[in-house]
Amino acid sequence: MAYVGIDRVGKSYGSPRGPVLALEDISLDIRAAEFVSILGPSGCGKSTLLKCIAGLEPVSGGTIAVNGKPLTGPPEGMGMVFQRDVLLDWRTILDNVLITAEFAGTPRARMKPRAVQLLTRFGLGGYEDRHPWELSGGMRQRAAICRALLCDPDLLLMDEPFGALDAMTRDDLNLELARIWNDTRKTVIFVTHSIAEAIFLSDRVVMMDRNPGRIVEVIDIALPRPRPLAIRETPEFGRYVAHIRHLFARLGILKDDTP
Repeated sequence: MAYVGIDRVGKSYGSPRGPVLALEDISLDIRAAEFVSILGPSGCGKSTLLKCIAGLEPVSGGTIAVNGKPLTGPPEGMGMVFQRDVLLDWRTILDNVLITAEFAGTPRARMKPRAVQLLTRFGLGGYEDRHPWELSGGMRQRAAICRALLCDPDLLLMDEPFGALDAMTRDDLNLELARIWNDTRKTVIFVTHSIAEAIFLSDRVVMMDRNPGRIVEVIDIALPRPRPLAIRETPEFGRYVAHIRHLFARLGILKDDTP
């Protein structure tokens, strides 16, 4: 049985000119402990689909089930990382991470050692008493990931969390996320615009097109783990990149750069 089961899901929004169809006939089964990336252009409904899986947006048709239970709201055991870090500037970094425990009704004192451990793992040891406005964008996003991981979720949803970061910071966080996944085998659904990032991190890459948002292909990534960044320079990696770029070019999403 799929851990996340998406069956013929559609999503539409109302507008003065009539309904706008954001997602159409989305069906996908995601196994427990699988890392799946959703890849596609802006406006294809990647983030909308993720919000539906998170129980933050109701579907207009079809069903979504997590761990065999149809969604009626956010599923149990879920953590989420958004495009922006959404940290609270008036709280310290440690208090921002511990807010997850507060929402869960778990005593702060019980979760504080884990929060400190996560911050240290993500290179924020010694910054526990700083405020978000004292940190760089990359450091803030690391804190947001720690917040999502605090209660050890079984399902981790990530909505293009590294899109606003510089290339070196993005590479560093890709490596740390891969290590976290290798250590914990959480079920991860990761939204991205980056072809290389999707291939590097994932077991499968779900390619989407727009108008309306729909799945056009699901690609199994048969690269060995753990994966160093140097794997991106191998012929095997290059073949995945070329395949995805070619399909997006046929769809008119990317220009065909064939001479």
